[in-house]
Amino acid sequence: MNGQNIDVEMAEAESGSDRVRELLEISAQLFAERGFDATSMRDISKAANVSKALLYHHFTNKDDIYARVALSSSRHLNDFVEERIPADGTAAERVRAFMVATASFFAQHRPAWIAASNAFWTDRNRQRVDERMARRDQFEKRLRQLIREGIEAGEFREVDPADAGRLVLSAINWMHRWFDPEKELSAEEIAARYADLILHGMKRG
Repeated sequence: MNGQNIDVEMAEAESGSDRVRELLEISAQLFAERGFDATSMRDISKAANVSKALLYHHFTNKDDIYARVALSSSRHLNDFVEERIPADGTAAERVRAFMVATASFFAQHRPAWIAASNAFWTDRNRQRVDERMARRDQFEKRLRQLIREGIEAGEFREVDPADAGRLVLSAINWMHRWFDPEKELSAEEIAARYADLILHGMKRG
């Protein structure tokens, strides 16, 4: 499992048990490595060293397992990031904190993040897609607000908050494609470097 854990509070009330926690962690790792379609209930039961009957005791089907894993990558992201944005910091400090906190969340929930990202647009459950998109929109609006506040305070030059926000998010949303936890720099350190590069371009000359 490479030390990666899913926050079991994200996986509904039943997921508070150690057994369900372990099954969701293993499932997240398999979904991240193989994708949803290539992962079977047999694969999960084999990796977890449990019977398929036990899996079906805790989960309705593979789709049920995936739903809990995929939603976990976004269910608490907004609160996690918001708690780490300094209330009295400068605009640059607040945007930088936004980026670093997002990278930190990714590092802590990497398998679930990857599983959700891989199936964001291919999920056949419309309700789950709508829920994730609503959270994503809320997340993006918060970032644009931080950028807009910097412009209004005279700290940032006149940039389009939407364009700037997309640039910031593009720097961190695809970390699962290239980030290697075995390398020297942590996800947070890389996000901090990106923040310095982007914020230098937004600051008023």
